[in-house]
Amino acid sequence: MNTWLVPLPVVIPLVAAGLTLALGGRSRLQGIISAIAITLVVLASGALMYLAHHDGPQVVNVGEWSAPVGISLIADRLSALMLLISAIVLLCVLLYSLAQGLADGNEGAPVAIYHPTYLVLAAGVANAFLTGDLFNLYVGFEILLGASFVLLTLGGTGERIRAGSIYVVVSLLSSVLFLIAIGLVYAATGTLNMAQLAERLGNIDPGMALVLQVMLLLGFLIKAAVFPLSAWLPDSYPTAPAPVTAVFAGLLTKVGVYAILRTQTLMFPEGRLDDVLLVASIVTMLVGIVGAVAQDDLKRLLSFTLVSHIGYMIFGVALANKAGLAAAIFYVAHHITVQTALFLVSGLIERRGGTTSLENLGSLARLAPALGVLFFIPAMNLAGIPPMSGFLGKVGLLQAGAELGTPLAYVGVAAGLLTSLLTLYAIVKAWNKAFWQEAPEPLPETSIPRSMFGPAAALAAVGLAFAVVGGPLSTYTASAATDLQSRTPYVSAVLTNGDRGDGTSDEAADDPTQDPSETESATDDATDGGDDG
Repeated sequence: MNTWLVPLPVVIPLVAAGLTLALGGRSRLQGIISAIAITLVVLASGALMYLAHHDGPQVVNVGEWSAPVGISLIADRLSALMLLISAIVLLCVLLYSLAQGLADGNEGAPVAIYHPTYLVLAAGVANAFLTGDLFNLYVGFEILLGASFVLLTLGGTGERIRAGSIYVVVSLLSSVLFLIAIGLVYAATGTLNMAQLAERLGNIDPGMALVLQVMLLLGFLIKAAVFPLSAWLPDSYPTAPAPVTAVFAGLLTKVGVYAILRTQTLMFPEGRLDDVLLVASIVTMLVGIVGAVAQDDLKRLLSFTLVSHIGYMIFGVALANKAGLAAAIFYVAHHITVQTALFLVSGLIERRGGTTSLENLGSLARLAPALGVLFFIPAMNLAGIPPMSGFLGKVGLLQAGAELGTPLAYVGVAAGLLTSLLTLYAIVKAWNKAFWQEAPEPLPETSIPRSMFGPAAALAAVGLAFAVVGGPLSTYTASAATDLQSRTPYVSAVLTNGDRGDGTSDEAADDPTQDPSETESATDDATDGGDDG
């Protein structure tokens, strides 16, 4: 296997971050290095996605320490897809920010800090997607959150510092909950390797297992901005510069969704909290979209739609059937690109109109028709207008809910339909006010550099491309969902190489659902909090 590819999405940005930090005031050279680094990550992620789909999960043991003693990095179908989409988004946002910097003459922006921090953020996101160890997942979160604190407060305005303070407090709370959960998991099982936890958690006291599941979920639900743990997001994101807001909206909450997907399917397949997640997803969809309808600022409107559509993803996870998981994975990939594109376009609207207040905008369809088209395409995709990818993802989720057929699942289907209609209403309202209505006052005569259009248009095109390749992509996400449900490909790939540290043979590791009595000492080690070594 080409395991040398696996750590590259983490290593390349970190090396590039060091280079750009050393090149302090040479902003042009920093930008070139950053663009090359993220491009290489895109290529490596694409190769990993191909290998994971055709050859199975790609695994590398960090420092040559075999799992579960060492930390494993695993690129399976799910993590490879998330890596590729996130790398594409990071590249487009970087190109947008470089174009914006050139247009502004880099005035007022601490560029020497921006590039190293952005690359560290990219490394943190990749590490979170690839890691097979709970504590290393925590490290990945802290890397990307530390970088996000810096990016969120770029410029040092009072509004950004206030919003950054809220973000810091909430992020620290979720990190503390996650860290406590990690300590409890290790105390109960004697390991933090997620593949080994897939075997050991079934052997501990069910009440303790439920406590661990709740603690982990609370930390991840805050990071994913699931209601009622989402109040921080609409106040934090809109104040940051457009490229920062775009990458936050596209990626950071999705890392939380990914963590929920991974841990719920791999470590807690019994689904004891599925109904709780269903209720949370329904309320998140409805509360988020009602908040969006009430907004008169475009960035805040998009922030509330972001919260609302997180509900769709959690709905698919909570259904816990193959169709629901496949549709949730498809929808995550779709939403990352579409939501990022919309925030980039909102930055262009702010640049052309001088504001994102819908009450003060207007006439943009006449003044900047290309900008109108660029907003319209991802906006309709977000609303789920057929045959766009948003429509395909939502139909998949609703079909999965109907397939489950429980009363609560049907309530979720109804909530999904209502949320889709209200999303369309909110988007149309924003379109009418920003583009069709006459501006209350003449807008400033500001031109938008063509170089800033390109990255936003590229992301909008990627969203459309998901519809064009909807069949193959749906097949891929269905295969990923099958892997998540069976757990065997992931567990086997991690634990079948060398001593597993619990006295269990490699052959026994091939089936994570095997009766513990058939192994030599797995039950004893799990219940006694056995030693990893």
